[in-house]
Amino acid sequence: MQPAEWISFIAQFAHLSRRQRQAGIALLQGNTPHDATVALLEKVAQTRLACPACHSAHLHRHGHAHGLQRYRCVPCGRTFNALTSTPLARLRHKALWLEYADCLLDSASVRQAALQLGLHRNTTFRWRHRFLSIAKTDRPHGLHGIAEADELYVLESEKGARQMTRPARHRGGRAHKRGISNEQVCILVARDRTGQTLDFVTGKGALTKAQLHRCLSPVIDKDILLVTDEHAAYRAFASEAGISHQTVNLRAGIRVQGAAHVQNVNAYHSRLRQWLRPFHGVATRYLPNYLGWRWILDARRIRSPETLLKATLGAFPHLTMT
Repeated sequence: MQPAEWISFIAQFAHLSRRQRQAGIALLQGNTPHDATVALLEKVAQTRLACPACHSAHLHRHGHAHGLQRYRCVPCGRTFNALTSTPLARLRHKALWLEYADCLLDSASVRQAALQLGLHRNTTFRWRHRFLSIAKTDRPHGLHGIAEADELYVLESEKGARQMTRPARHRGGRAHKRGISNEQVCILVARDRTGQTLDFVTGKGALTKAQLHRCLSPVIDKDILLVTDEHAAYRAFASEAGISHQTVNLRAGIRVQGAAHVQNVNAYHSRLRQWLRPFHGVATRYLPNYLGWRWILDARRIRSPETLLKATLGAFPHLTMT
């Protein structure tokens, strides 16, 4: 390589992402990104190696396929690898998985990720929901102390559906009815003062007492103080559940009454809406995935592509120290 070409080549290093630089270093050291990803997959698999069919641990090595070690279960005879029965099973381009996980942590759009990785946008869309299908379940087991609850509404979307139940809207469109109606989907968010957050897609239309019982009863303590606005459903739910309840009259401009306020959950709503805006409308059927994605980013539970890949494979014990 001529000196001028070398100078031009080196100048491009400043435009590389952190993941691309790491891949370049690994390549210079004789390791390819594919090898690094496979090594991580095999390491995760070793900690929970068992037959996905009969759950027996009596197995032996059975050759290689698609770069991964295969195993054969002695009792039932089934063969499998590190990805069998995981969301990443049968996906290709393993060398790009860590770089794609980096795109998820950067909240990159489908097209942005496709451009960065040199893949088709349909591939990055498929990967998005495979990666998030298990990672989204890393949630708190319950709320304690003082918890705030409030709901937000997003326009119901059938984006991507083969058969729609209504005429398509242009670029998402707007609701035809004023106020809250069945054109909107309710997202209930409950958050305690330690930052633990739970969210639920309750369905179309206004929030009801029955939905609160279904969503909140299993995850709140009996001695909790629930702080909400003056929505009648919260009052009825708290009375029937036998928990302490305090309201804040937001319509009257009262936002804080001593320790009672819903500022934390409303701030979370604001961050969620702002984060969703660049996606130009999220299909309602995928809302739980996006809510899980937002929780991962907001709580900073997963800070590296390697941890996100492990979480996708179900290796959750390592998340508590991340």
